[in-house]
This record gives sequence, structure tokens and C-alpha cells, in this order.
Amino acid sequence: MSAVQDIKAIGIVNSLKDWPEVQQFTYKPHKGRPQDVDIKILACGICGSDLHASKGKWGDLPLPMAFGHEIIGVIVAIGEGVDSSKYKIGDRVGVGPECDSCGKCWRCEHDHENCCRDIKNLYLGSYEDGTTVQGGYASHIRVNSKFVIHIPEKLETEYAAPLMCGGITGFRPLISYGVKKGTRVGIYGLGGIGHMTLMFAKALGAEVTVISRGTSKKELAKRLGADHYIATSEEGFEAKNYDTLDLIVSTGSDFEPESLAKVISMLRPDGRLTFITLPPNGVKLELIPVFYLTNCVHIGGSAIGSPKEIEYMLQVAADHDIKPMIETFDISEDNVKKAWMKVDSGDIRFRAVLTGYDKFFK
Repeated sequence: MSAVQDIKAIGIVNSLKDWPEVQQFTYKPHKGRPQDVDIKILACGICGSDLHASKGKWGDLPLPMAFGHEIIGVIVAIGEGVDSSKYKIGDRVGVGPECDSCGKCWRCEHDHENCCRDIKNLYLGSYEDGTTVQGGYASHIRVNSKFVIHIPEKLETEYAAPLMCGGITGFRPLISYGVKKGTRVGIYGLGGIGHMTLMFAKALGAEVTVISRGTSKKELAKRLGADHYIATSEEGFEAKNYDTLDLIVSTGSDFEPESLAKVISMLRPDGRLTFITLPPNGVKLELIPVFYLTNCVHIGGSAIGSPKEIEYMLQVAADHDIKPMIETFDISEDNVKKAWMKVDSGDIRFRAVLTGYDKFFK
């Protein structure tokens, strides 16, 4: 393996309190293992997780730190233990939040690596040699090939990037439930993840209802394929829509008991609400047992997706010409800061993607 020795990156260097200020730095990747590949990065999406982590909402992180976990790039080096029939130098591939797991537990052996109790996520851990796991605001990245996914030729790089986290995060609850033609799916929140979840649900044949606070996104929802639209600001919205949904994918951060109960009350018996967002530390979900018991409904969470699920999701996107709504920024210190601030203010419709890596990192 002719490996990359030094990786150039942009990130927070001195303190998370410096947010959104970022600087360039250089780091050495973890020692190359037989299963690893080195990837030259072409683009990286900016996920809401980048902001939560970089602001310290999930606790302290070792610094300096490069964020980003929606990576598209090309393979430039391959470990001796990597399947050469599957991966070759020059292949265009993607990497999401997951970059390693134990590979030995029941979950890893049954395509649930995303739930491995020893999962390693980009920029949220360290390798066995003590090296900090870094993210995709960098020239290169080294990861376990098991978590490296080929990008279908039909998918353009900048549009594929947000699918590696945001896309699969909304897609997994759909396939976990078994969404098919005629399934009644509610998308609670039409934002970065919600608009991708809507397009995937339609691709799988669902009848889709968008649930949002007001009516400002109604026309957009219809343009993206929504069959129905519900504004929770409308008095009695839940009573007008009792027993209309089989599955609700909650893409926002609303865990307030009263409003959540109203949304869940639209489910049919044995319906399910799946939340996919990771709120700041300390946020709790309050459940009233009698409500769930008497309505025979279920609530739970879903995290990212396994490599097998990501591969399937990318193929569905290619087959149905699914393109997230994006705004691109050529990577630089100023543009990372600018993009972070636009995402933080909600002034992105709907995903930010860093591009221009070759020009900046040379």
C-alpha cells in the first residue's frame, strides 16, 4: 500500500468555543491496516451533525479536528487485505459517518454494522493506535474498505455527497418498515433530510404526506411529489387526519410530548414513528404508556445505515434520478465558515456541499 503520509485539512484548531472560525492544519493518518484504503476527496457534504459537534453540543472533542462525513472521492491506495476484485485505484467511492466497526459481533455479521457497539464514526473517536478519527474537510481520508461504497456512474459527485449521511438516514426507516406501493408515509419536517426522504418514499411507491409547522413549504412539497400536506399550526390538524398514516419519519428536533403525541395520533394501529435526529446531550423523550398502549403504535429511532443499505440506497437514487437540493461552496477557510453559518441559520435550501478540493489542496 503506497499510502498517503500527510493529510491537509481545515477545521477547528484551538477551542470549540472558536466556532465558526476554522484554520488549516496537517495531520498524519492512523497506521495503514490490511483492510484500509486511502481516498483522495473530491467533495464533502455539510451535515447538521458537523455543527452540533463543532459547537460542543455533543461534548468535548480532541483538537485539531476536521469535520465532515458525507465524502465522495477516488481511491489512491489499497491495503494488501482489500478485495482487489471489488476495489481498484481510481474507483469513485463514498464514505458516510461510519468508518470502522469490530467486524465480529452478531450485528456486524448480519449487516447491522451501523449498530455495532464498537462502531467508529468519522470525527467522533480514535483508532487502536490512539490516532484521532478525522473527517472529510481534508485532502484525503483513510478508512476500512468495508465502509467504502461505489458510487453509481449516473450519480454526479456533488449530488451524491449528501446521500452518504442525510440520504441514508432518511432512507433506512423506509426500508426497515418495508415501504412499498400504497404504504402511507408521513414526512415530519421538510428540510435537508426530509426532502430526500420524500423523494425516496415516492420512489418506493408510497403515498406521501408532508407534515410541517406552517404552509410555506406546501408548494415545494407538491413539486417534490408529495400527495398531501398537513400544517401543524392548523387547529385540530390531528383529528382531521386520524388513521391516515402507516409510518411517520420524524426528521426534525421536536421531542415535545404534546406536539409529538398529536403527530403520532395520525398513525393507524401498529403504525410506527421513527425519529432520525440526534439532539444535543440532555434532551429526553417523555412517553405516556397509556397513549401508546391504547393506540397500538410504536416509536423508535434509526441511525444511518449499513454498507449494504447504503449501496441499495445509492442504486435507488440512480435508478430514479434522485438529486438533493444543494448549494455548493469551494472549500476554503472562509467558505467553510460561510457555509456553516448559512446552515446554522437555516438559510440553505437544503444541503451544503464543499467542492473544489483539487484547487484548494493542490
